[in-house]
Amino acid sequence: MDIPDALPPDQTRYWLGRGMRQVISAPALILVTAHLGFAGLARDAGVTWFEASFMVFTIWALPANLIMLGAITAGLSLAATAVAVGLSSLRLMPMVISLMPELRAEGTRKRTLLFLSHFIAVTAWVVSRERFPDIPRRYRTTFFAGFGVTLTLVNTIIVALAFNLMGQLPALVTGALAFLTPVYFLTSLYGSSRDITGRLALFLGMLAIIPANRMTPDFDILVAGIAAGIASLFAGRILERRKG
Repeated sequence: MDIPDALPPDQTRYWLGRGMRQVISAPALILVTAHLGFAGLARDAGVTWFEASFMVFTIWALPANLIMLGAITAGLSLAATAVAVGLSSLRLMPMVISLMPELRAEGTRKRTLLFLSHFIAVTAWVVSRERFPDIPRRYRTTFFAGFGVTLTLVNTIIVALAFNLMGQLPALVTGALAFLTPVYFLTSLYGSSRDITGRLALFLGMLAIIPANRMTPDFDILVAGIAAGIASLFAGRILERRKG
Protein backbone atom coordinates (compact mmCIF):
# COMPACT_ATOMS: atom_id res chain seq x y z
CA MET A 1 0.00 0.00 0.00
CA ASP A 2 1.10 3.55 -0.72
CA ILE A 3 1.12 4.74 2.88
CA PRO A 4 3.44 7.65 3.73
CA ASP A 5 6.55 6.57 5.64
CA ALA A 6 5.67 8.82 8.56
CA LEU A 7 2.61 6.74 9.45
CA PRO A 8 3.09 4.42 12.43
CA PRO A 9 3.08 0.73 11.36
CA ASP A 10 0.61 -0.25 14.08
CA GLN A 11 -2.01 2.09 12.59
CA THR A 12 -1.51 0.60 9.15
CA ARG A 13 -1.94 -2.93 10.50
CA TYR A 14 -4.92 -1.80 12.54
CA TRP A 15 -6.86 -0.44 9.57
CA LEU A 16 -5.84 -3.39 7.41
CA GLY A 17 -7.24 -5.71 10.06
CA ARG A 18 -10.40 -3.62 10.35
CA GLY A 19 -10.92 -4.00 6.63
CA MET A 20 -10.35 -7.76 6.71
CA ARG A 21 -12.79 -8.17 9.60
CA GLN A 22 -15.55 -6.64 7.47
CA VAL A 23 -15.69 -9.99 5.66
CA ILE A 24 -17.74 -11.35 8.57
CA SER A 25 -20.26 -8.51 8.32
CA ALA A 26 -23.82 -9.08 7.13
CA PRO A 27 -23.30 -7.66 3.60
CA ALA A 28 -20.25 -9.84 2.99
CA LEU A 29 -21.94 -12.96 4.35
CA ILE A 30 -24.94 -12.38 2.09
CA LEU A 31 -22.56 -12.15 -0.87
CA VAL A 32 -20.90 -15.42 0.20
CA THR A 33 -24.33 -17.07 0.35
CA ALA A 34 -25.13 -15.81 -3.13
CA HIS A 35 -21.86 -17.31 -4.41
CA LEU A 36 -22.95 -20.68 -3.04
CA GLY A 37 -25.83 -20.43 -5.47
CA PHE A 38 -23.43 -19.44 -8.21
CA ALA A 39 -21.39 -22.59 -7.58
CA GLY A 40 -24.51 -24.69 -8.10
CA LEU A 41 -25.41 -22.84 -11.29
CA ALA A 42 -21.85 -23.26 -12.57
CA ARG A 43 -22.10 -27.02 -12.08
CA ASP A 44 -25.34 -27.08 -14.04
CA ALA A 45 -23.73 -25.07 -16.83
CA GLY A 46 -21.00 -27.68 -17.22
CA VAL A 47 -17.95 -25.59 -16.29
CA THR A 48 -15.23 -26.96 -14.03
CA TRP A 49 -14.60 -25.82 -10.49
CA PHE A 50 -11.38 -24.12 -11.56
CA GLU A 51 -13.17 -22.20 -14.34
CA ALA A 52 -15.91 -21.11 -11.93
CA SER A 53 -13.39 -19.91 -9.35
CA PHE A 54 -11.34 -18.15 -12.02
CA MET A 55 -14.48 -16.32 -13.17
CA VAL A 56 -15.17 -15.11 -9.64
CA PHE A 57 -11.66 -13.75 -9.10
CA THR A 58 -11.17 -12.12 -12.50
CA ILE A 59 -14.65 -10.81 -13.33
CA TRP A 60 -15.63 -10.15 -9.68
CA ALA A 61 -19.24 -9.24 -10.34
CA LEU A 62 -21.91 -11.82 -9.66
CA PRO A 63 -24.41 -10.55 -12.27
CA ALA A 64 -21.68 -10.57 -14.93
CA ASN A 65 -20.74 -14.12 -13.94
CA LEU A 66 -24.37 -15.19 -14.21
CA ILE A 67 -24.54 -13.61 -17.68
CA MET A 68 -21.42 -15.51 -18.66
CA LEU A 69 -22.94 -18.79 -17.46
CA GLY A 70 -26.07 -18.02 -19.47
CA ALA A 71 -23.97 -17.35 -22.55
CA ILE A 72 -22.09 -20.61 -22.08
CA THR A 73 -25.35 -22.52 -21.70
CA ALA A 74 -26.81 -20.84 -24.79
CA GLY A 75 -23.69 -21.60 -26.82
CA LEU A 76 -22.90 -17.99 -27.71
CA SER A 77 -19.64 -17.09 -29.39
CA LEU A 78 -16.68 -15.80 -27.41
CA ALA A 79 -17.06 -12.30 -28.87
CA ALA A 80 -20.76 -12.10 -28.02
CA THR A 81 -20.11 -13.37 -24.49
CA ALA A 82 -17.32 -10.82 -23.96
CA VAL A 83 -19.56 -7.97 -25.14
CA ALA A 84 -22.43 -9.07 -22.88
CA VAL A 85 -20.20 -9.37 -19.81
CA GLY A 86 -18.47 -6.08 -20.60
CA LEU A 87 -21.72 -4.18 -20.98
CA SER A 88 -23.00 -5.65 -17.72
CA SER A 89 -19.86 -4.48 -15.92
CA LEU A 90 -20.29 -0.90 -17.15
CA ARG A 91 -22.73 -0.41 -14.28
CA LEU A 92 -19.73 -0.50 -11.93
CA MET A 93 -18.08 2.50 -13.59
CA PRO A 94 -20.12 5.10 -11.63
CA MET A 95 -19.17 3.29 -8.42
CA VAL A 96 -15.49 3.46 -9.31
CA ILE A 97 -15.73 7.13 -10.29
CA SER A 98 -17.51 8.06 -7.06
CA LEU A 99 -15.25 6.01 -4.78
CA MET A 100 -11.83 6.92 -6.21
CA PRO A 101 -11.84 10.52 -4.89
CA GLU A 102 -12.64 9.22 -1.41
CA LEU A 103 -9.86 6.63 -1.61
CA ARG A 104 -7.26 9.08 -2.85
CA ALA A 105 -5.00 10.65 -0.25
CA GLU A 106 -1.86 12.75 -0.45
CA GLY A 107 0.89 10.62 -1.96
CA THR A 108 -1.43 7.83 -3.20
CA ARG A 109 -0.12 6.45 -6.48
CA LYS A 110 -2.31 5.93 -9.53
CA ARG A 111 -1.27 2.31 -9.90
CA THR A 112 -2.51 1.63 -6.38
CA LEU A 113 -5.92 3.07 -7.26
CA LEU A 114 -5.97 1.12 -10.53
CA PHE A 115 -5.23 -2.09 -8.64
CA LEU A 116 -7.89 -1.45 -6.01
CA SER A 117 -10.47 -0.49 -8.64
CA HIS A 118 -10.71 -4.17 -9.65
CA PHE A 119 -12.22 -4.99 -6.27
CA ILE A 120 -14.92 -2.30 -6.41
CA ALA A 121 -18.27 -4.03 -6.76
CA VAL A 122 -21.66 -3.60 -5.12
CA THR A 123 -20.80 -4.95 -1.65
CA ALA A 124 -17.37 -3.32 -1.41
CA TRP A 125 -18.79 0.00 -2.64
CA VAL A 126 -21.68 0.06 -0.17
CA VAL A 127 -19.56 -0.95 2.82
CA SER A 128 -16.86 1.58 1.91
CA ARG A 129 -19.36 4.41 1.54
CA GLU A 130 -20.71 3.61 4.99
CA ARG A 131 -17.32 3.22 6.71
CA PHE A 132 -15.17 5.90 5.02
CA PRO A 133 -16.55 8.86 7.03
CA ASP A 134 -15.11 7.23 10.18
CA ILE A 135 -11.72 6.34 8.61
CA PRO A 136 -8.86 8.83 8.25
CA ARG A 137 -8.30 9.54 4.56
CA ARG A 138 -4.68 8.38 4.58
CA TYR A 139 -5.74 4.91 5.82
CA ARG A 140 -8.65 4.35 3.44
CA THR A 141 -6.58 2.53 0.82
CA THR A 142 -5.32 0.21 3.55
CA PHE A 143 -8.84 -0.44 4.84
CA PHE A 144 -10.27 -1.01 1.37
CA ALA A 145 -7.41 -3.31 0.38
CA GLY A 146 -7.98 -5.40 3.48
CA PHE A 147 -11.69 -5.67 2.79
CA GLY A 148 -11.83 -5.87 -1.01
CA VAL A 149 -8.96 -8.32 -1.56
CA THR A 150 -10.03 -10.56 1.32
CA LEU A 151 -13.67 -10.57 0.18
CA THR A 152 -12.63 -11.57 -3.34
CA LEU A 153 -10.34 -14.34 -2.15
CA VAL A 154 -12.92 -15.72 0.29
CA ASN A 155 -15.62 -15.94 -2.35
CA THR A 156 -13.19 -17.51 -4.83
CA ILE A 157 -12.32 -20.21 -2.29
CA ILE A 158 -15.97 -20.66 -1.28
CA VAL A 159 -16.99 -21.32 -4.88
CA ALA A 160 -14.18 -23.86 -5.30
CA LEU A 161 -15.12 -25.69 -2.09
CA ALA A 162 -18.87 -25.55 -2.66
CA PHE A 163 -18.50 -26.76 -6.24
CA ASN A 164 -16.64 -29.87 -5.10
CA LEU A 165 -18.27 -30.61 -1.74
CA MET A 166 -21.95 -29.76 -1.91
CA GLY A 167 -24.47 -31.91 -3.74
CA GLN A 168 -26.50 -30.74 -6.67
CA LEU A 169 -28.94 -28.10 -5.44
CA PRO A 170 -32.41 -27.65 -6.96
CA ALA A 171 -32.61 -24.85 -9.50
CA LEU A 172 -35.05 -22.93 -7.28
CA VAL A 173 -32.61 -22.96 -4.36
CA THR A 174 -29.60 -21.84 -6.39
CA GLY A 175 -31.63 -19.10 -8.04
CA ALA A 176 -32.92 -17.89 -4.65
CA LEU A 177 -29.38 -17.77 -3.23
CA ALA A 178 -28.10 -15.78 -6.18
CA PHE A 179 -31.07 -13.39 -5.87
CA LEU A 180 -29.93 -12.32 -2.39
CA THR A 181 -27.31 -10.01 -3.90
CA PRO A 182 -29.67 -7.68 -5.83
CA VAL A 183 -32.04 -7.66 -2.84
CA TYR A 184 -29.18 -6.57 -0.60
CA PHE A 185 -28.08 -4.05 -3.22
CA LEU A 186 -31.48 -2.32 -3.19
CA THR A 187 -31.82 -2.24 0.59
CA SER A 188 -28.24 -1.07 1.13
CA LEU A 189 -28.51 1.68 -1.46
CA TYR A 190 -31.64 2.93 0.24
CA GLY A 191 -29.95 2.92 3.63
CA SER A 192 -26.81 4.65 2.37
CA SER A 193 -28.64 7.35 0.37
CA ARG A 194 -27.68 10.75 1.76
CA ASP A 195 -30.60 12.69 0.31
CA ILE A 196 -34.13 12.16 -0.91
CA THR A 197 -33.08 12.18 -4.58
CA GLY A 198 -31.28 8.85 -4.28
CA ARG A 199 -34.20 7.18 -2.55
CA LEU A 200 -36.65 8.54 -5.08
CA ALA A 201 -34.48 7.16 -7.88
CA LEU A 202 -34.73 3.66 -6.42
CA PHE A 203 -38.52 3.71 -6.09
CA LEU A 204 -39.14 5.41 -9.42
CA GLY A 205 -36.75 3.01 -11.13
CA MET A 206 -38.67 -0.01 -9.83
CA LEU A 207 -41.95 1.54 -10.97
CA ALA A 208 -40.58 2.56 -14.36
CA ILE A 209 -39.27 -0.91 -15.22
CA ILE A 210 -42.79 -2.20 -15.93
CA PRO A 211 -43.78 0.29 -18.67
CA ALA A 212 -40.19 0.32 -19.96
CA ASN A 213 -40.29 -3.45 -20.39
CA ARG A 214 -43.51 -3.20 -22.40
CA MET A 215 -42.22 -0.41 -24.63
CA THR A 216 -38.61 -1.56 -25.15
CA PRO A 217 -38.01 -5.06 -23.78
CA ASP A 218 -34.40 -5.11 -25.00
CA PHE A 219 -33.48 -1.83 -23.28
CA ASP A 220 -35.93 -1.77 -20.37
CA ILE A 221 -33.36 -1.37 -17.57
CA LEU A 222 -31.49 1.38 -19.41
CA VAL A 223 -34.67 3.30 -20.26
CA ALA A 224 -36.11 2.89 -16.76
CA GLY A 225 -32.84 4.00 -15.15
CA ILE A 226 -32.46 7.13 -17.27
CA ALA A 227 -36.13 8.13 -16.92
CA ALA A 228 -36.20 7.49 -13.17
CA GLY A 229 -32.89 9.27 -12.64
CA ILE A 230 -33.99 12.41 -14.45
CA ALA A 231 -37.41 12.42 -12.76
CA SER A 232 -35.92 11.91 -9.29
CA LEU A 233 -33.38 14.68 -9.88
CA PHE A 234 -36.05 17.28 -10.63
CA ALA A 235 -38.45 15.94 -7.97
CA GLY A 236 -35.69 15.97 -5.35
CA ARG A 237 -34.79 19.57 -6.12
CA ILE A 238 -38.43 20.65 -5.89
CA LEU A 239 -38.88 18.90 -2.54
CA GLU A 240 -35.66 20.36 -1.16
CA ARG A 241 -36.71 23.87 -2.18
CA ARG A 242 -40.08 23.47 -0.50
CA LYS A 243 -38.40 22.07 2.57
CA GLY A 244 -35.93 24.95 2.65
